[in-house]
Amino acid sequence: MTDRTRRFTARRRFALVAVAVVVLIGGLLVHRFGSGKAGDIAGDALYAVLVYLLFATLLARTSRTLPAALAIIFCTAVEFLQLTDLPRTWALAFPPSALVLGSSFAQRDLLVYPASVLLALIVDAALSRGARRQRSLPRH
Repeated sequence: MTDRTRRFTARRRFALVAVAVVVLIGGLLVHRFGSGKAGDIAGDALYAVLVYLLFATLLARTSRTLPAALAIIFCTAVEFLQLTDLPRTWALAFPPSALVLGSSFAQRDLLVYPASVLLALIVDAALSRGARRQRSLPRH
């Protein structure tokens, strides 16, 4: 790996973590103050985007489609896990686990997760292209 690639990967990881922190804070605020369907959908969308950002951080040198696919698979698996009593049981023992594993199955989430991850992927790719273009401009 070249020094330039290493620097790019480090900058990308830093940016992804910074955005993940903002998304996490937003998600916690929605969890605390959001209500109704809109609050549920916003929280689910932010959850899926956070999962994408975490996978993208871990896999910063891969294609963006791999973290996106893994995020969709992870979110979908967690949603189907909610068909069992495990998340609810774990939440009783350790309440913060409900923030990661949820508590009840919602079909709507099976649409919200991939839509949110796809949007995050598109924004990530667009911002990366813009950053690459800006770096390639001649400096005066």
